[in-house]
Amino acid sequence: MPSTAPAARSRVRSLLGQLWFQVIVAAVLGIAVGFLFPKAGPALKPLNDWFISLVSMIVVPVVFCVVTTGIASMDNLRKAGRIGGKAIGYFVVLSLVSMLIGLVVANVFKPGAGMHIDPATLDPGGVPKAATQGHASFTDFVSGLIPDSLFGAITGDNILAALLVSIVFGAALNLAGPSGAPLTRGITALSGVVFRIVRWVMRLAPFGTFGALASVVATYGAESLQQLLYLIVLFTATCVVYIVVVLGSIMRACQLGLFALMRLLKDELLVALSTCSSEAVLPQLVRKLEILGAGRPVVGIVVPSGFSFNLDGSAIYLTMASLFLAQALGMDLSWQQQLTMVGVMMLTSKGTAGIAGGAFIVLASSMTAVGHMPLAALALIVGIDRILNEGRVFINVLGNAVATIVIGKWENDFDQDKARRVLSARGAALAELEAEYDAAQRAAIAPAPVTSGAQGADH
Repeated sequence: MPSTAPAARSRVRSLLGQLWFQVIVAAVLGIAVGFLFPKAGPALKPLNDWFISLVSMIVVPVVFCVVTTGIASMDNLRKAGRIGGKAIGYFVVLSLVSMLIGLVVANVFKPGAGMHIDPATLDPGGVPKAATQGHASFTDFVSGLIPDSLFGAITGDNILAALLVSIVFGAALNLAGPSGAPLTRGITALSGVVFRIVRWVMRLAPFGTFGALASVVATYGAESLQQLLYLIVLFTATCVVYIVVVLGSIMRACQLGLFALMRLLKDELLVALSTCSSEAVLPQLVRKLEILGAGRPVVGIVVPSGFSFNLDGSAIYLTMASLFLAQALGMDLSWQQQLTMVGVMMLTSKGTAGIAGGAFIVLASSMTAVGHMPLAALALIVGIDRILNEGRVFINVLGNAVATIVIGKWENDFDQDKARRVLSARGAALAELEAEYDAAQRAAIAPAPVTSGAQGADH
């Protein structure tokens, strides 16, 4: 009996030290504070804002280090082009499938039917200014890709510009050969430092979760959601079906388990779900996918570009929300109009990467471009957009992890046996695999041993 008590205490301490458990506890406490002390809830929102700012601070350096070292280490630069081309093709197909699913669900279940909203009674004052201002054209999108200076992209917060500079920088290092090797080793060493900072920042995720949920519950409450509850439930059910059917089928084709992958990524998924920020988990997602067995070139290109181009959850939201608004206003859109709207959304959704509430802004952009509905209709869903955002962010993160596995297998740069070992590992076994990965990263950046004479010259 005495021996079982210390073991039980050890398990409890181990559980308390797990980030996913801390996030769940923080979420429960945040919801409780939001309900019991609604006046204090909004005052806790800065906790989430500060956490997101800390993560945003480190996202671009992570992208630069991972993409640059991944391309610089490639034997053939054509591989980078292949990976990018395959990734974009996959993203387009999955985004289109996601939008069509949202379109079919909204047409079958009609979440906005029967509301009979008069557009003249809508108050556009509740719509965020970012959604009512001019929206990016294709020219603006391309212009946003090009930074003002080479190093300005690395110190800024534009992921697409950082991705472009990282690709160019990595390609230049690759072509430089031995003369560029010292700089490559330096960036590799920098990546070790950056990921150490990431681990420190992620320990603050429970505070961000607590502040975010306390603020949301205190601001909106349960009673304000009753009229729109059907849309919330329908969207959530659609997200679940998409995960199980679409992503599950893709993972089965890859001969891996989707739920095992979700268990591996539970920390990242919970943080994304509670903070409503997919970029908040980008650095940790990169690390987990490399531990899983995906090659750094694949991870370095697919993950950052996926968070800009492969937003499956946002795609479902866009079509469902558009048809909900049309039905609420009593407008009957033809299939031709709906498909036109899908085409517009496929283009406009690529210009809001890294923008908070980007999907809501894309929705406004599409409504303006198509011209079927007044922009003031957005006031109908602005109050629940934060809740709907949780489902789309969850799918965005999980979908990009699945995309990395698909492109890795397509490129024969994915260790299937290692992935099975990682996905089947639990507790201490998984921690040991992560420790092996960290040790390998440290060994990669360790200085080469100093030798003398002709042998040293050869080295």
